[in-house]
Amino acid sequence: MLRQTLGMMRELPRLHEITSVFIRHGLGEFVQRIGLATLMERAGQILNWGAAVEAVKLDPPQRMRLALQELGPTFVKLGQVMATRVDLFPPAWIAEFEKLHAHVPPVPFEALLPDLERALGRSPFEVFRDIETEAYAAASIAQVHRARLADGTPVVLKVRRPGVRAKIESDLRLLRHVAEMIESEIPEARRYRPVEIAAQFARSLERELDFTAETRNVERFAKNFAGDPHIVIPKVYPQWTSDALLVQEHIEGIPGTDLAAVEAAGLDRKLLAARGADAFLKMILLDGFFHADPHPGNVFYLPGNRIVIIDFGMVGRLSPLRRRQIVDLLAGLARMDEEPMLDVLLDWAGDAYVDEAKLAADVNELAFEYEGVPLKDIRIGTVLRQFSTILREHSIVLPADLALMFKALITLEGLGRLYDPEFHFTDHLAPLLRRALAERYQPAEIVRRGRGAFADFVGLMTSVPRDLARLLREARRGKTRVDLDLKRLDHFGRQLDRTLDRVTVGIMTASLVIGSAIVMTVREGPTLLGINVLTAIGFLGYLIAFLNSVWILYGIWRAGKE
Repeated sequence: MLRQTLGMMRELPRLHEITSVFIRHGLGEFVQRIGLATLMERAGQILNWGAAVEAVKLDPPQRMRLALQELGPTFVKLGQVMATRVDLFPPAWIAEFEKLHAHVPPVPFEALLPDLERALGRSPFEVFRDIETEAYAAASIAQVHRARLADGTPVVLKVRRPGVRAKIESDLRLLRHVAEMIESEIPEARRYRPVEIAAQFARSLERELDFTAETRNVERFAKNFAGDPHIVIPKVYPQWTSDALLVQEHIEGIPGTDLAAVEAAGLDRKLLAARGADAFLKMILLDGFFHADPHPGNVFYLPGNRIVIIDFGMVGRLSPLRRRQIVDLLAGLARMDEEPMLDVLLDWAGDAYVDEAKLAADVNELAFEYEGVPLKDIRIGTVLRQFSTILREHSIVLPADLALMFKALITLEGLGRLYDPEFHFTDHLAPLLRRALAERYQPAEIVRRGRGAFADFVGLMTSVPRDLARLLREARRGKTRVDLDLKRLDHFGRQLDRTLDRVTVGIMTASLVIGSAIVMTVREGPTLLGINVLTAIGFLGYLIAFLNSVWILYGIWRAGKE
């Protein structure tokens, strides 16, 4: 707690602004719960607690959305990231977060010139011609200006806004401290993993700040769709791109938000919806690298029903293991088969405690709800929302890449239905699932997985001597401790004593049988009252051996009964 407090004291002016905004929007209890109010009072800052009269009439999700919107670009971006966490927030909160958009006026082009000159090493007017000094588009991190290369090729210059990196880094430090305070001060908020969300947000925003990362994303998407004539990825010019400047081919098309223009151009809306769905599902299921924000504003259309995809700042990555889990999950959702869904959920839960019986019952209930429903009538977005509700109820937190994927699929189905009211997402999902499942058993894939398993085995074997040496060193230093937890140890000891008694009597019985057999074979020996003493001893030995055998059998029977 002391570390968080000291860290936030350095950001007092901004912290005062944040707490004031939260209080003004009726979130004063939240400010008090996490300790911000106490911190500000100790710093001599006076808070206006009576400013929330109108705000408290709104629902909490609305109040939070308005507060984030007022706090500016960093917090708007935070809300947009939280809108992807369908596994953490109920639909009402997600709906409010989705309304967050950064309406930021552009800065004058002259304010961008110093950064442009540093990025290019010379004046931009020496590299490009016909530069439009009026912004073509503006957002919280960057703004876009149209221009042409020396050969006349139309391009757009995406330029980072001056001073935005320092401001965002300051806000990220503050957000990290606030997230730590929330997690430590509000027990019921821990299930929402505020520290994890803050870390995810920081990584996402840092990637968006660095345009070289976006350049690599664009090049990778272009490679993945190189053989598809229907999907267009604008070309980037890496020779002029840096962390503060992205130079990209400008393609004039019909915006995805302009349905009237799509109709007027004679484009086939159903075909556009189908091709868009196939493209994005290929990204997720086959490539493992997908556009995480497929809303209409990031799509343009060209003659021939071709689709242009732009803005690759927010992307998702899926490892081969994660992709196999996604295929299993979506295949289970498509068939409404609870077994693969349950297996995947338990894998995602990791070491966290999950009531497996209750989870199985909830998944079974979801599958039963759609039993017998034709595949074309199942809305994958609705199913994913219900699935997310199960995750929230069992406190299963999705990794960031999966949260982005869930959100992308839900947005994608909504986009498809916007263009085609009869759009059936499962019609496009099933063929790609079959293809993805078939690729698992291709010889090349089997060999690749076999090599991976063999490499893991070799690594395990080669690490054994090192681990054993470390264990012996710890033992010599007296640092090795073995904890044994044997329940009902006293009962175990009694059982062990009985077992040893039976073993001892068994050995004695065997000895008596052998000894008696030997003695009774002797024909000549001392007699008593006309009876051969050795024969009598042998008979007595047999009798004792018989009684011992009965006792042993009875003991075994009784132990079995217990």
